[in-house]
Amino acid sequence: MAKSSKPAARLSDLLRVPAGPVDLNALDTRATPGFDGGKAAGKASLAALGRRLSDLQERLHAEGVSGGTRSLLLILQGMDTSGKGGVVRHVIGQVDPQGCQIASFKAPTREELAHDFLWRIRRRLPGPGKLGVFDRSHYEDVLVVRVHDLVPRSTWSRRYASINRFEVQLVEHDIRVVKVFLHISKEEQRQRLLARLDDPTKHWKFNPHDVDERAYWADYQEAYGAVLERCNGDLAPWYRVPADRKWYRNWAIASLLVEQFEDMKLTWPKGDFDREAQRTRLLADA
Repeated sequence: MAKSSKPAARLSDLLRVPAGPVDLNALDTRATPGFDGGKAAGKASLAALGRRLSDLQERLHAEGVSGGTRSLLLILQGMDTSGKGGVVRHVIGQVDPQGCQIASFKAPTREELAHDFLWRIRRRLPGPGKLGVFDRSHYEDVLVVRVHDLVPRSTWSRRYASINRFEVQLVEHDIRVVKVFLHISKEEQRQRLLARLDDPTKHWKFNPHDVDERAYWADYQEAYGAVLERCNGDLAPWYRVPADRKWYRNWAIASLLVEQFEDMKLTWPKGDFDREAQRTRLLADA
């Protein structure tokens, strides 16, 4: 008998980062929690999930157009090549772009540096009815800033508390926050960077700086461990997605989003008009 590829429990529960210290080195980046099939089955399941995801996202969009205030923000964090762009393309790409707001946060501009580190984040939050996606986020200010000593320790160490307060405010303002750490191994990153070098159509994606950053791998793992431990509240928890297998990464995040949307109990808004009266008008207008 073929094995079932359906998760035995909610994937949100399986992937949620538990409270307490996190040792990323002890976690398998090639694991497939909640899925016991292979690559082909994973891709087939993703296609089916895409239809459900699209339906739920359209319901949220319709709710927003009809005066609703709720939205969902997906925050993607991970080392270079962990697949943030791939998630946007293969998962978010399955829903109606009219209902999405995607923001990619690179190194801050001079204008952004003149403000509090959350200023540029607030400006890109999803509006009512939107599925927002952050490719990197405010967490860069306790990750790359910490690793490269861009500000004093006394400055970045205070930001964990600021981030926690900020995310509580988001939830209080009807923004459901879904934070995903894409966990890739150093060896898998090396292979992906080599693949970019070997493929002329991917040279535009290759940045020599990514190779430089590999020298700080241990420092980044420590910094990510601190983030997963210190910014992991019940209102905005972290989910760790093993990302060495691209197909699993995509399936897992699509599944997470479907579960989150289903938790919102989204329904189609009812029209504020007399349906039969409008039908009669249209039939009479021959």
